[in-house]
Amino acid sequence: MRFLIVLIVLIAMSCKSANEDGHAHAPDGSHVTEGIKTPTLNATNWTEKTELFVEFPALVVGSSSRFAAHFTFMEKHKPVREGSVTVSLIKGDNGIRHTMDAPSSPGIFRPVLHPKEAGIYQLIFDLKTPTLSDRIVMKDVRVFASIEEAIEVLGGEESDDGSITFLKEQAWKIDFQTALAELGEVYEMIPTSGIWKVSSSGYQTLPAPVSGTVTFLGNSLNEGSKVRKGQVLMTVSSASLTSNNMDAQIKMAKANFDQAKSAYERKQKLYESKIVSKAEFEQEEQKYLVAKLKFETLSAGYGANGKQIIVPFDGYIKGVVVKNGAFVEEGVSLLTISSHQSSLLEAQVSSANASKLNNIFDVWYQPKEGKWSSLNATGGKILSVGKVVKSDRPLLSIYSQINDAVEMPEGSFTEVQISVGKPRKSTVIPTSSLLEDYGSYSVIVELSGESFERRPVTIGRKNGNSVEITSGLEVGEMVVSIGAYQVKMAAMSGAVPAHGHDH
Repeated sequence: MRFLIVLIVLIAMSCKSANEDGHAHAPDGSHVTEGIKTPTLNATNWTEKTELFVEFPALVVGSSSRFAAHFTFMEKHKPVREGSVTVSLIKGDNGIRHTMDAPSSPGIFRPVLHPKEAGIYQLIFDLKTPTLSDRIVMKDVRVFASIEEAIEVLGGEESDDGSITFLKEQAWKIDFQTALAELGEVYEMIPTSGIWKVSSSGYQTLPAPVSGTVTFLGNSLNEGSKVRKGQVLMTVSSASLTSNNMDAQIKMAKANFDQAKSAYERKQKLYESKIVSKAEFEQEEQKYLVAKLKFETLSAGYGANGKQIIVPFDGYIKGVVVKNGAFVEEGVSLLTISSHQSSLLEAQVSSANASKLNNIFDVWYQPKEGKWSSLNATGGKILSVGKVVKSDRPLLSIYSQINDAVEMPEGSFTEVQISVGKPRKSTVIPTSSLLEDYGSYSVIVELSGESFERRPVTIGRKNGNSVEITSGLEVGEMVVSIGAYQVKMAAMSGAVPAHGHDH
């Protein structure tokens, strides 16, 4: 009976203690506070490789905090679909960590930490994928002694700050890219246009090596057809001719070569035995070398169907002069091959800019629609700058050699920007970041991983892919460079998208 009374007293004391504490405990030992919601934090960090947007309940001693760590590859802005993430909470030489071996859904890792001591910590995320490793460190992360303290410091419910919500899951499904506003050099630009031409070193006309009948090999000898080095395009046969018959000439050259070779080898042995003089031996050697050269020249590229016309380099057919089955004389042009590896760009500017053309820094152009490139970036060079204008040609021509893969056809136009003078330092972003409305410009600024703001900006000089921002944006801010229109439309819809993950 005495033991029974003691047991009852202990149970009563235990219940009283729980009531005095004001909270109960979960089976894992963490505190359970009914009716009190732990404040949620979020942070966004960028490296050259990845972006981390992480949401998590405030770290409280004795409570488990479950993270939603969104990892995005900076290139092409796509989710990390495989790999592991380790989150570590470190103070001094001590800490706790948790590793997730794979994302719970594309791009999202959900590690859990259970802090045991209040204080200021470092929160470290280590990402390892088959293609890269990255580390993101968040400093001065506070672990609170209680939920009440976290609420007192951080506040309660989140308020609407008027920002645009655009979830990572939305961004991952479309063409989306962000870019950092950087401090860069911007030049004065002369905007104009240019005409694509083929550089004189970029094409070659193939002549008929002999007189005869032309036979096409294949049915693809049309202007613009792609050809490869060493490919046989056609043959020229003189087999039916009574004079200038290539087959007969080769046979005769072969006979002369064999005869000269035999005479040369005999003289060589006699000379080595000092029976004939050096002058006599060198005379025979010269006859042999001439006969050899003639035979090799005639027989090179000669087959059963006649003399072969062989492509000298990879490229395209610029034009075919002859018709299949036609008779041609030796030396007549058959076709022209263009390499398109080295193009010529002719840009024309007003003579009012003549003085500025003495200090050209670079020439920007579009090798294909919507893509900018420049001489400095591809190793091209300016060949000449016009100095004289005429009544029928009032513009100055600037010729540039383009060492770039130009996909525009010969004779077509391209936008051109000629940078001149000395540069100035300024804030620059990709031109694709700009949104234009009736002459006014704005950009979409990424405030955090899923929070954006549309902000008006004033632009200055455009340098190909980059544009100068003179007001409205600071160096180090992140802007949407691809997909800004979709974020703008999300703001105009007024609807708050549903989250694709738990918070």
